[in-house]
Order: sequence, then C-alpha cells, then structure tokens
Amino acid sequence: ELPDKVQWALFVLSWFGASSESAFVESQGLDGNILKNLEIAVAEGFVDKINDQYRFAHDRIQEAAYNTIPAHRRCIIHFKYGIELSSLLIGDEDVIASVLFTAVNQLNLGGPPAVQDVRHYITAARLNLRAGMKAMEMSDYETAFSYFDSGISFLRKKHWQEHYTLSVELFSLAAKCALTIGNHTSLKFLIAEVVTKAHFFEDKLDVLYFETCALAYSSRLTESIEKGLDILSKLGIEVQGTNVEARVQETKDLLSSHTDDEILNSKQMTDPTMIIAMKFLGKLETGMTQIMPKSVPYVTFKIIELSLTHGMSPVSPLGFAYYASYLAKQGNINEGYHYVKLALSLLDKVGSRENAGEVIFVCTQVKSYVEPLQAALEYHHEGYSAAMASGDSSQAVVTLLALNASSLFAGANLQRLQGMCDDTIQSCAERQQLIFMVQAQQIQRTVSKLIGTGEEPKYSSEGRDILASNSSVLRSYHYHTAYVSFIFRSYDDTIENIEKYFASQENTWGILFLAHAVHAFHTGLISFWVARKSKEQRWYQRGNQ
Repeated sequence: ELPDKVQWALFVLSWFGASSESAFVESQGLDGNILKNLEIAVAEGFVDKINDQYRFAHDRIQEAAYNTIPAHRRCIIHFKYGIELSSLLIGDEDVIASVLFTAVNQLNLGGPPAVQDVRHYITAARLNLRAGMKAMEMSDYETAFSYFDSGISFLRKKHWQEHYTLSVELFSLAAKCALTIGNHTSLKFLIAEVVTKAHFFEDKLDVLYFETCALAYSSRLTESIEKGLDILSKLGIEVQGTNVEARVQETKDLLSSHTDDEILNSKQMTDPTMIIAMKFLGKLETGMTQIMPKSVPYVTFKIIELSLTHGMSPVSPLGFAYYASYLAKQGNINEGYHYVKLALSLLDKVGSRENAGEVIFVCTQVKSYVEPLQAALEYHHEGYSAAMASGDSSQAVVTLLALNASSLFAGANLQRLQGMCDDTIQSCAERQQLIFMVQAQQIQRTVSKLIGTGEEPKYSSEGRDILASNSSVLRSYHYHTAYVSFIFRSYDDTIENIEKYFASQENTWGILFLAHAVHAFHTGLISFWVARKSKEQRWYQRGNQ
C-alpha cells in the first residue's frame, strides 16, 4: 500500500485530469513535497512521466485516486483549495488567467454546499464573473456561460438587494452567452429575472436587446422589430418616416460637412444609454432588411446622425456600411464603394469589433460589384471569423450562407460546395436559426440538382411556415426553382416560378446583394428563353429590363 502522502499526491493530481505538467502542479501553491511523492508513484507504476508530464497509467487509477476521499469531503477540499489559489491572482496576465481558471474550476467543483465562510459565497460569484469575462475575451462562450451560471448559483437570497451590480452583471452576461450558444431555455429565464428584478430601466436594456435578437433568430422578425422600436421610443429615438428622398438629402448634407479624416477621428460615444440604443438600431437594420426594406434607410440615417452628433460607437461602422449599400443599390456603385472603404476603416477606429462580422458582410456585397468575385470568398471567410470572435453566431451563419451563394456564382467545385451547404445547415440547426437554414437548403437543393442527385430538402414544419410567410425567403425559393427548371429546360416549372419571382420583387431586398446582379442575369436569360418559346412580347420586355 502506498504511503498516505503519496496517495494524497495522487488525489491532488487527479483534480487536474488525466495528466498535468510538473511545472503546472508545482505552480499551484500546493505542498512543496508533492513532486517528490509523485516520483514515488511513478516508480511504483501508478503514474507515467513523459517529457516532464505526469500521466496516470490508466483511467481507473485516476478514478480510484480521486475516490480515496469521500465525496462531501472532496467538495470542501476543492473549494478550500480554490480560495487559497485565488490569492495568487497577481502578476503576469497570462499567469493570472491560468491560475484564475484553475481556481474557479476548483471552487465550482466544490459548489455552494462546500462554502463554510459566508463571505466566500460572494467571493466565488465574483471570481466566476471574472473567469467568464476572460473566457468571453477568448471567444469561448460555452465555457463563459458555465462560469456565469456557476457564479449565479453562489448568490444567496436577497442578492438583488445586497449585491445588485454583481447580480446584473452575472445575469446579463450569462444571457449574452446563452444567446450565442443557442441555449434559449436559459436565455428566457435570465431575461425574465433581470426584467423583473433590475431596479432601473437602463439596467434591463442589455437583456431586452438579447431578447430582440432571440426573436429575430427564431424567425419572429415582426415581434423583434416592434420590440426594438418600442424600446427606442422609450429612449426618445424615433426612426420611422414618410419621405425617404428628403431623409437621404439630409444625410448627404450632413456628411458633406465632414471629411473622411474628420469622421475617422471623431470622438468616441460615451453615453451608456446611447450606446445600447445604437445596438437596437443595428439589430433593426438586419431585421427590416428582410421584411420591411423600405424602412431600412431611416434606421441607417439615424445611426449616422447619432454617430456624428454623439460620437462613434461599435455600431457606427454598420451604419456607414448600410449607407454604402443603399447608395450602391440606387446605382451609385462608386460612391457606395467609397463608403465601404470608410466603414471598414472606421472598424479600426471605434475600439471594438463587436459588429465587424456584419460590417464585413454588408461591405463585401458591394465589393463584389467592383472587385473580382473570387476575392469575395476570402472576405466572407474574414467576416465569419470576425462574427465568431465577437459571439455573433447569427451573423456567422449569415456569412456562411453568403459564402455558399458566392461560391455557387463563382463556379466553385459542386461536390465541395455541397459539403459547405451541409455544414451551414447544421450550424443553423444547432443555433435554431430557421430562416437562414431554409435559405441554405435552397442553395443545397440547387447544387444537388446540378450534380445530378436531385435530393429534395426536408423542411421542418417551422421551415414550411417561413416559406409561406417570409417574402424574402419565398422570393429566393422561386429564383432557385426557376433557375434549376431553366437549366434542365422544364418549361412549365420555369414559367410558374419566374412569374412568382417577378411578382414578389418589389417587396424585398433592403440593401444591395451580389444576388441582385446574378438574379438579374439569370432572370434575363430565362425571360428571353420563354419569349422564344411563347412568342409573347411581355417576356422580351422583361428580358430587356
């Protein structure tokens, strides 16, 4: 039988998994003889030492070592060790991060039942908040959520009264992570808790913003937009209007009084309420683009107006990107391209890349009209990485969808593209982003038909509802169906779907997309083909348009 000190050393080693570097074990503020005792375990064959790393010889040995201490006692030991280790959180930032995660993991292994000093409940909650924020900086939102969730579990009764700021931070950040990872059950609970318990409206704004995002992601765009407009109204910001041309001229006049350098070197927005209001405006851009395209310019111009008046926020580059897209859609491609470059430059000036994924996405659509189409594929990869880094999983999926479409238009390998579509559909399903999943399924169907497999998409009941109610999705469906029917010269199917496509074209598209040009080209070809078949003059007229 091994000596007690060696058994203890094995128990400690088992805390950190199947293996640990000797330097890591030594740095954890443990018994100075632990490495000596681990060497005895190595000699006895219980542990292997390879390249200065201790590794249990078998999983069963690690399990047995961990179970040498009763469960309730283990929890107390874990928590006590986590508290002791947290005292080492000083010095080099990289070292602090490593120690922080180890300390907090130990606290959470112990859990609230292991707390013996009531002051340590709040200590553990604050350390979990700190660890969660660090995990978010590393774009690990799953881990961040687990830390915030654990932090909440350490809060005691009356925490909303006695530790208000800590409570708001833990619940709000947990809600952000829940939204990012698609944990909608937790998100609803967290939002309800903050809305019910927060003392001030301003403290509810973050979770109300996450709620509008969740509604949009789950295809409830109308509700999302209505909630966003209502909250903005309460903040004294109105974005609706009746004369787009007059609003455009006001914006042009405003911008004409500022050089690009002046815009790029504008002051930063500092008012917290105005900053969150800008977030709501940014979310409206996305939702209205799909179902209320005529309202998009009013939101765009309001973002620019507030940016030039109150300073630049992380949403400001998005406003300039949408403005660039609006100009390009009106036929001013060169002017739009100018503001694309300004929007991308502004990203580096605002001190945040929170909206970088969407900014790059919108700008890439305009760039595709000026630069080689193949370059757009690289821009989409950049946009996807930016969106994932900021936790904007919805925008990441949109970018994947755009990458699939651009790859199809650019003549990418169809077998490879089919795999890309599969990955996009899976990502949409995991994040419950149904609108984008239906659109990805349409591209996948087109690719499948072109390859020759002819597989039909399996729409869920929600997917079928979206096809029936979302004009943008429905229009895309008719385009893809008409295109495939045309390729295989199915006259009746082509006629049916191209008619429905033209019938819906005035009600969709809030901004300029590469698809506009591709659709125009293909529908023109289809119109001339139908004209030759039918001899009807109206099809020649459509082709000439």
